[in-house]
Amino acid sequence: MSIKLGVPSKGRLMEKTFDWFGARGIGLARSGSEREYSGEVTGVDGVELVLLSAGEIPRELAAGRIHLGVTGTDLVQEKLVQWDQKVAPLAELGFGHADLIVAVPACWVDVDTLDDLDAAAAAFRARHGFRMRIATKYHRLVRAYLHDGGVADYQLVDSQGATEGTVKNLTAEAIADITSTGETLRANHLKILSEEPVLRSQATLFKSRMAPLDDTRRDTLRALEDLLGL
Repeated sequence: MSIKLGVPSKGRLMEKTFDWFGARGIGLARSGSEREYSGEVTGVDGVELVLLSAGEIPRELAAGRIHLGVTGTDLVQEKLVQWDQKVAPLAELGFGHADLIVAVPACWVDVDTLDDLDAAAAAFRARHGFRMRIATKYHRLVRAYLHDGGVADYQLVDSQGATEGTVKNLTAEAIADITSTGETLRANHLKILSEEPVLRSQATLFKSRMAPLDDTRRDTLRALEDLLGL
């Protein structure tokens, strides 16, 4: 019986994850073509590589179908209710950095803080008869953040495509989205509120609290953690 390690199946996240493990003496490699979602592990026995989308990994960890997984902090905290009861962070990997932020039109010169946003939302509702729309893919995290910040008169609308374009397309008045440089926001004439972000995210190695562990798997996990210096 092996320990299953879930890793993003493509792009920079996969490459950087392979590099991170490789620097610690554990080789990860995709087996076969890019359409195959399995891989090979060298440098430690009893570990099986499973290639998944970064968005699938939190659910697979919570379901106990994989023992370890690399994904963003933002995805774990957004997708899993009471996430810390289902997974435990083992190591921040130092890449995949991004902040979940709230941004408003750059022309809203008087809106810089959450208090300003609350006042703007109240004025918007009084003027238009409906609540200000904030487009996002991160409903759970953003709702908690705005509640804690005292923002009341708003509604979250789901963003299926490029969130930054919703204001320009008149389907939202503000957005909450992941950004690493802010360039796309500026290109769409949006500015980030001058507050702490909703969340600072990066690629992180998580351990499932739900996956079954017999003595053999427990020994394998301990050996892997020792090799990784955890």
